[in-house]
Amino acid sequence: MSTAPDPTFHVYDTTLRDGAQQEGLNLSVADKLVISRHLDELGVGYIEGGWPGSNPKDTEFFARARTELSLQNATLAAFGATRRAGSAAGDDALVGALRDSGASVVTLVAKSHDRHVELALRTTLEENLAMVRDTVRHLRSEGQRVFLDCEHFFDGYRANRSYALEVVRAAAETGAEVVVLCDTNGGMLPHWVGEIVSDVAATTGARLGIHAHNDTGCAVANSVAAVQAGATHLQGCINGYGERTGNADLVTSVANLELKLGQKVMPRGSLREATRIAHAIAEVTNYPPGARQPYTGVSAFAHKAGLHASAIRVDPDLYQHIDPELVGNDMRLLVSEMAGRATIELKGKELGFHLADDPAMLVRVTEVVKEREQAGYTFEAADASFELLLAELVEGRRPSYFDVESWRVITESHHAAGEEAPSEATVKLRAGGRRYVVTGEGNGPVSALDHALRTAIEQAFPDVSTFGLNDYRVRILDEAGGTDARIRVLLSTTDGRSTWTTVGVGHNIVEASWEALLDAFTYGLRHHG
Repeated sequence: MSTAPDPTFHVYDTTLRDGAQQEGLNLSVADKLVISRHLDELGVGYIEGGWPGSNPKDTEFFARARTELSLQNATLAAFGATRRAGSAAGDDALVGALRDSGASVVTLVAKSHDRHVELALRTTLEENLAMVRDTVRHLRSEGQRVFLDCEHFFDGYRANRSYALEVVRAAAETGAEVVVLCDTNGGMLPHWVGEIVSDVAATTGARLGIHAHNDTGCAVANSVAAVQAGATHLQGCINGYGERTGNADLVTSVANLELKLGQKVMPRGSLREATRIAHAIAEVTNYPPGARQPYTGVSAFAHKAGLHASAIRVDPDLYQHIDPELVGNDMRLLVSEMAGRATIELKGKELGFHLADDPAMLVRVTEVVKEREQAGYTFEAADASFELLLAELVEGRRPSYFDVESWRVITESHHAAGEEAPSEATVKLRAGGRRYVVTGEGNGPVSALDHALRTAIEQAFPDVSTFGLNDYRVRILDEAGGTDARIRVLLSTTDGRSTWTTVGVGHNIVEASWEALLDAFTYGLRHHG
């Protein structure tokens, strides 16, 4: 089987345009340039940059892309619409913006559903066909390649097959290189998509693409079905971004084609960078990827039950559908009250502790984990705290880089309307042979404690200045306890290179947070040498 990608197949990313329509996702021009570089590194063939002329941001993006982007794998595409009804393509301002964008590829969107033509465009079916022909012909005469997205195609096909096919023919016959069939409302199922794509291909002879939305949860399956039925152009978004329930996840679609169907559609080795790049783009969008996302999610290859771990110790493939390294991910073993000794052994080995050589210690660690989880701790979500616990049990003492004498926190309220109640924390500790007494302020008790503890420790260990809290979660463990209920706190900390999570439990939310904070700084220092 050849390892070279199919040169006739297009992998087309539309994150910067369609993905950016996701609720809560807002990209600056600088963000779009950074994401473009990541997508190019991933190896996609085309990057849809946006709609020049429709808004200043996208117009600026294409202007800056000319000098600031040096793409090695991808071609930049500009998105836009066919000319307005009753006008000439050469005189349409938005068509002109596409022409002047500097993009060698233009992706036009056109109506292919008869009711949309009559009700949304408020024009005739014949004029819509003329709009398609004129715009494609005009851009082709200007030397640009043209792809055409048939909006609402599948719904339009089911309502009026003959007209939907006419739109495909109109585009293909006037020079559109690809006609993309769009499941705009996301309501299709895979077998419907396969049947329709097969019919369109056989009837029109046009080169076809697929653009699927995920409203039935079938965007990836529909995309794969379209490719199996003859589509040679695949659209999607990184991390499945998009309006409503999102677009087809591009990595999942490509991974299914390459790893399951043996169809090479991206440069060799590209998928091994998929997890890293998907997460890097998520950092730019400030919209974290789902933990359970196929292939690239942090839980995609996570194993919790002891039975699974026992089998994985024999052969990891027994409970994994692929080797995680093929998509740049890792197998993770989750430590919980469900874990048996096999899970603890493998997780310990992952962290550098060879418990198989000491069966008594393995039993002891397993018992302690189950006792702690019974008390409310969770180690499956707090690997850093589990590593510190292992070190304490195996090495005989908990890693320690500072000794806390005492801490206190005060929250003061002046009862003024709309005024926040500031907090002040005092921490006394010894580190690096010196004693420190530091006061910190914050917008809450945990913020104040974090500030005071950080300020004290970084005087002895400057690396602490790179540590930052990036997530804080609180859960009430026994709701029947009311205000006296036990609280679990999970803290996520980063040094800009890696992220770790620690856990604290107690009847006092501040005390539980303090326990998690201590673990966070201790773990960070342990890994900074």
